[in-house]
Amino acid sequence: MVLQDLGRRINAAVTDLTRAPTLDEKAFDGMIKTISNALAEADVNIKLVAQLRKTIKASVKFHELPPHAKKKQIIQKAVFDALVDIVNPHQKPYEPKKGKSNVIMFVGLQGADTFRAGAFDQLKQNATKAKIPYYGSLTQTDPVVVARDGVEKFKKERFEIIIVDTSGRHQQENALFAEMVEIQGAVQPHQTIMVLDASIGQAAEAQSRAFKETADFGAIIITKTDGAAAGGGAISAVAATHTPIVFIGTGEHLLDLEKFNPEGFVSKLLGMGDMQGLVEHVQTLNLNQKDTMKNITEGKFSVRDMRDQLQNIMKMGPLSKMAGMIPGMGNMMQGMDDQEGSQKLKRMVYICDSMTAKELDSDGKIFVEQPARMTRVARGSGTSVREVEELLTQQRMMGGIAKKMKGGLAGMQKAQGAAKGGNQAQQMAAMQKKMAAMGQGGAGGMPDMSQLMKMMGGGGGGGGMPDMGGMDMSKMMSMLGGMGGKR
Repeated sequence: MVLQDLGRRINAAVTDLTRAPTLDEKAFDGMIKTISNALAEADVNIKLVAQLRKTIKASVKFHELPPHAKKKQIIQKAVFDALVDIVNPHQKPYEPKKGKSNVIMFVGLQGADTFRAGAFDQLKQNATKAKIPYYGSLTQTDPVVVARDGVEKFKKERFEIIIVDTSGRHQQENALFAEMVEIQGAVQPHQTIMVLDASIGQAAEAQSRAFKETADFGAIIITKTDGAAAGGGAISAVAATHTPIVFIGTGEHLLDLEKFNPEGFVSKLLGMGDMQGLVEHVQTLNLNQKDTMKNITEGKFSVRDMRDQLQNIMKMGPLSKMAGMIPGMGNMMQGMDDQEGSQKLKRMVYICDSMTAKELDSDGKIFVEQPARMTRVARGSGTSVREVEELLTQQRMMGGIAKKMKGGLAGMQKAQGAAKGGNQAQQMAAMQKKMAAMGQGGAGGMPDMSQLMKMMGGGGGGGGMPDMGGMDMSKMMSMLGGMGGKR
């Protein structure tokens, strides 16, 4: 069972309980049993599953709840908190220091080496693809010498992050373990990171303990969580060693690494999104939202604003990855692959690109008054009149939202400006917890994503945790959109 299926099963168990005619202790026990079975099938250690059952039961004591208690929200929060607890190592990883060289050493069952044919070429290809400098040798076969020389070279060149990859090794290969310790002594890493394959499931605990005894690593990266049936087992097993997980791999490409955050991970797993992760992702993209946000504070949303938002969505990466971060959006992506969704977005941008400056800066009414413009735009963009109409319908709907948000958003942004800085991450974390407790969703500073996905052919929602109807669009648009153009 892949993690997405696990999330759906847990979510379905909570949904069935909260929709039951009578929400009593018997039904509650049935929900816990279903969740426990789903976790066991995902290879989560049986001791951790038993711990989760205890935690949920301790958090929801039916006989102590007041008559008017919101049982649904209490149960949802108990499930969320218990799941976070079993994947939370309760340890913070090393934070690289700015202005100085930080040496990071990778160890694991797979890795680079100095003797395999083509190993250096593979390193060269990957480094070139990532647009980063690399060091290796076609003549020197001693990995300790290569590692030491490479680190010295990059320190002289004042690089802040220096990554040393070591040969792959099995826990029984004593010679390779000795080599790893030698390299560690030669390069003196500030942080040693173990890279684990999620497919090994709860065996990850034994592997990580074996490496810990030899190399004393300080953090872990878990790869292949997108397709591994035992991914939940690997993550929970590693958390049991109290070693921080820094990233999880969600695909085969260089950028398919996500920063691991226990709350965000569980929230995404349950279809509730990961707003903190989404905000961090948006911040790295340097999206220019200044004009759009100015228009929205004035109660306006032009066709040009619509085009700019569509282009921003395309910059955010694969739709499936983004959808997982937005509450309720993962369910809507079912049945639509990234290529199909991307093509649909491109066609919508082509429509906008076939408009005149006057049409782009309008509120869209010009097309209603002069329908021949829609025919011209459809021909110019290689699309249909119906597609043009759909895009304009979405733009008008967003215009209506902008009118409702006029003034309120400006005040919110002003308050945000006064509380700038490190507060933002805390605000997002607090919002995430609030959403978990309330079972509510939200949407980002892009167009109304639920409507947009339906427009693109996505399915309906579903699931017991998020409630797309309860989203606060103005708050979300302020938090996400207010960051454009600041980097």
